[in-house]
Amino acid sequence: MNSSAHSPTASATQPLAAATPAVISVSPTSGSTAGGTTVVVTGTGFTGATAVRFGATQAPSFTVISDTQITATTPLGTGTVQVTVTTPIGISNQFVTYTYVTTPAPVLSSVSPVSGPSAGGTTVTLTGTGFTGATAVRFGATSASFVVNSATQITATAPAGSGTVQVTVTGPGGTSNGVPFTYTTAPVPTLTSVTPTSGPSAGGTTVTLTGTGFTGATAVRFGATSASFVVNSATQITATAPAGSGTVQVTVTGPGGTSNGVPFTYTTA
Repeated sequence: MNSSAHSPTASATQPLAAATPAVISVSPTSGSTAGGTTVVVTGTGFTGATAVRFGATQAPSFTVISDTQITATTPLGTGTVQVTVTTPIGISNQFVTYTYVTTPAPVLSSVSPVSGPSAGGTTVTLTGTGFTGATAVRFGATSASFVVNSATQITATAPAGSGTVQVTVTGPGGTSNGVPFTYTTAPVPTLTSVTPTSGPSAGGTTVTLTGTGFTGATAVRFGATSASFVVNSATQITATAPAGSGTVQVTVTGPGGTSNGVPFTYTTA
């Protein structure tokens, strides 16, 4: 009898053994020595993870988003350390590093406007300190596109969302405190006309804005310049034109977003 007929062989129907986890990248790659930075760990084999470590120190909290992504909070630490993920199968490679820095974490003071449509797209100005080198702006857990204007100001575009979420800024020193931003289902204002359509460059012209969705308006702008205004009704606003030059677009911002623009021309006569 051929004994080889009884030797074990691989079968195409046998399940493959789970692989040891592998860490490919972390983002951000640095944060405050005080810990508390939210770090996204990307790799493979994360299902069932039992620990995420920064060096020899276990992260105080982490969430397995998927087999390829984990969100972890950094512990206290110093210097450059290896980031590893432990699962019942084993411990990941030790080739991806995270650097602790003494740069202070950003501080977020305010966001303006404080609300916008659930579809996203609202231009939001973030004010605070420590924004230089910012690596992420998040509305809740969702990343937003942004531009760092200065160490104290960022312009971000709100992503789609719902409810009230915390806006945060992540930089080399860690992640800032959160400031709330509320997604609304209110309609975006629509601007039909402005009367008169021109006024002196010195400003001061009383302008009547006609349209829809003006209830709760938070800003009227002539170009990039804010104007004082009174909401008379859902369809009418009275504004005082600020100083300016040339032809600018008048817009109304409300809980649902920012309206279309209607031109207003500054005259020198």
